[in-house]
Amino acid sequence: MDNNKQECELICGKCQVPLQMEKVEFNYMNHQFRHDFPRCPVCGQVYIMEEIVNGKMKEVETALEDK
Repeated sequence: MDNNKQECELICGKCQVPLQMEKVEFNYMNHQFRHDFPRCPVCGQVYIMEEIVNGKMKEVETALEDK
């Protein structure tokens, strides 16, 4: 395991391997941002908690759309 990647307790439903914390890049309305999220090292699926989606991500989305 890479020293920069931290394993977390979540398991990928498809691959049955532990997810690892990795920087994930998002693109929205020509803006890019990165954040650490649990990601499957095999298939690349990213897990984003509901609190993040309905909280911070929604705030960023609203701010960008209001510009």
